Amino acid sequence: MKIKDVIATLEVFAPLPLQDEYDNAGLQVGLTEAEISGALLCLDVTEQVLVEAVGKGYNLVVAHHPLLFRPLRRLSDETQVERCVRYAVSNNLNIYAAHTNLDNAAGGVSCDLAAQLGLQEIEFLNANNAESGSGAIGVLLQPMAAREFVAKVKDLLGTECVMGNALIERPISKVALCGGAGDFLLGKAIDKGADAFLTGEMHYHQYFGHEQEIQIIVAGHYQTEHHVPALLQKMLAQKHPELPTSITTVNTNPIICL
Repeated sequence: MKIKDVIATLEVFAPLPLQDEYDNAGLQVGLTEAEISGALLCLDVTEQVLVEAVGKGYNLVVAHHPLLFRPLRRLSDETQVERCVRYAVSNNLNIYAAHTNLDNAAGGVSCDLAAQLGLQEIEFLNANNAESGSGAIGVLLQPMAAREFVAKVKDLLGTECVMGNALIERPISKVALCGGAGDFLLGKAIDKGADAFLTGEMHYHQYFGHEQEIQIIVAGHYQTEHHVPALLQKMLAQKHPELPTSITTVNTNPIICL
């Protein structure tokens, strides 16, 4: 099996044309004709992740966030991105990113998170067409008090703290969400009658003016997307059950509690 065969599988599920204009999903580093020895799956590409891949004998790293967003002006050891590229080339590592194309695909990042929350009747929060869109919206099997729902989110995402506005006083039934930086969908969540909106990042001023209108829950970019490697693993296992894959053991979240 070659690298290009695995890439083809990923791009059937999340075609590159679905990516946003600013994005740079797809092959980042490597040669697609190379034989594949295994795939390490991660949210972010860091030096520690690449070292882990080499240690496992894998020559493909599949990430959610692209290592390369902009053209490199030089290739030295000054920045993390440059060091990662140099290390990958030196160790015959191939790096691929499925980013906003995976966000916008049916069954992608937000839809998968919605399913993990136990939402029913899941659909795109903002649909481009029947096959693509951004965010997700669905309903809980049973309405929950706001504090209870926040606790459910914290338990699922493995975090002790989330940010939000004041707890709404009505039960939460309809939930909208977007993994990662999804605050651009807050207005759409309100328009669709969501009782709660969960995302990873939100600008300060967007919290204002929604008291008792919608429960805002901001849980962190990493926290709302750290399920993505498992989603990638599931996709690959369905098509290539013989392919060795592992989810990185490296916590790549650059934000820590001080």
